[in-house]
Amino acid sequence: MFTIFGRNRSDKGSCDGYSRRDFIKVGGMAMGGLSLADTLAIDAKARTGSNHRAIINIYMPGGPSHLDLWDLKPEAPAEIRGEFRPIKTNVPGIEICELFPQMAKMMDKFIPIRSICDADGRHDAYQCMTGWKKGQRTPREGRPNFGSWSSHLQGKVNNAVPPNVSLMYPTGNGTWGFTEDGGFLGVKHSPFALVEKDPMKSSSNMVLQGITLDRLNDRETLRASFDKFRRDVDTSGVVEGMDVYHQQALGILTTSKLVEALDLSKEDPKVLERYGENDATYQRDGAPKMVRNFCIARRLVEAGARVVSLNYSRWDWHGGDGLNFPRSRQEFPKLDQGLAALITDLHERGLDKDVSVVVWGEFGRTPKINKNNSRDHWPRVSCAMLAGGGMKTGQVIGSTNKYAEHAVERPVKFQEVFATLYKNIGIDASKVRFFDKTGTPQYMVEEGIRPINEII
Repeated sequence: MFTIFGRNRSDKGSCDGYSRRDFIKVGGMAMGGLSLADTLAIDAKARTGSNHRAIINIYMPGGPSHLDLWDLKPEAPAEIRGEFRPIKTNVPGIEICELFPQMAKMMDKFIPIRSICDADGRHDAYQCMTGWKKGQRTPREGRPNFGSWSSHLQGKVNNAVPPNVSLMYPTGNGTWGFTEDGGFLGVKHSPFALVEKDPMKSSSNMVLQGITLDRLNDRETLRASFDKFRRDVDTSGVVEGMDVYHQQALGILTTSKLVEALDLSKEDPKVLERYGENDATYQRDGAPKMVRNFCIARRLVEAGARVVSLNYSRWDWHGGDGLNFPRSRQEFPKLDQGLAALITDLHERGLDKDVSVVVWGEFGRTPKINKNNSRDHWPRVSCAMLAGGGMKTGQVIGSTNKYAEHAVERPVKFQEVFATLYKNIGIDASKVRFFDKTGTPQYMVEEGIRPINEII
């Protein structure tokens, strides 16, 4: 018996009923407009070390303030502009908050999006994990996590690392710690959770017959045992019918790839130092500030993950939840250091063309500062930061009015960002259709949604 990472959940749906062989036979349209040969060719050009393209999704639970991060309004009245001032970056014309000096020095490697205009307005990771509003009509089995599409269409890079991985910590506000599952694509494409409540005990989640990873140092004995087990079950055909999680565990525990990816002691100490120090303290009902998980996300991609999702800290500051500007002074420099380290890391390793990074939250913050010197919820506009993926970086997408109340140029939808990320890893979201168990066609994004043309 295997106990796998994460909390127990009842299955919300079963596998989609199609084998990968049947799926490939459907042809280019089913593969997102690409033939199998095209998909393999794209992967072959990647430099991740495992021949694939990937996405790192950094979710900021609670709704970070767009005005104070990357869309400052220095000419606005004091009750709107707040306490921070913009600083110039290495790209003429682009300015961001003064508390992001490291990112400012490498803005040519980033893309601030200042005009996300269709936030659902819920305190929920749902839209940042699926691209869809929770209030929209939802299929019976639910919408899949966006990485589930990559798992379904592109499959595993290897048996050692699941294609769709979650570093999302369970949170007091449960909606901030849930990536959503495989939905109508089936449980086998759900994100594979690698962390538990205690952020310092991530490796204790995977247990084989009561033996934790700390006791799996004798790799040769373990591998020999599993080799015999695999030979036995393969000849009997049992593997075909094994529970999908047991199959995943079988692949994972017979190699050291995943364990090594999670083990930061194997990272170059000088590289790791760039990311800063983890803070395992939970931010009230949000997530801990495990900034070195940015590095683990990069290591997981190199080991074979196609999509890695993680939650970072807590960004809901009204007054009683913490004052906006003091909290920003605590949070912004740490985020600045972590993101600058991650993007530097990707470029130094030649991964900047193949690994896309998105950083965002569920909505923005009110332009007018409230009586507690903080900002309330503001779904009319929010922001994101993109990097990597071979995108045309060093430019801003969209703009807001003089008080950052709403988008005035190039409004962007969440699904446009996802369509762009899908495009970066070789999937044309507009050409993918999947029939759910009721025979209803389901799509990755809504009709008419396209990638952000300016950056691809």
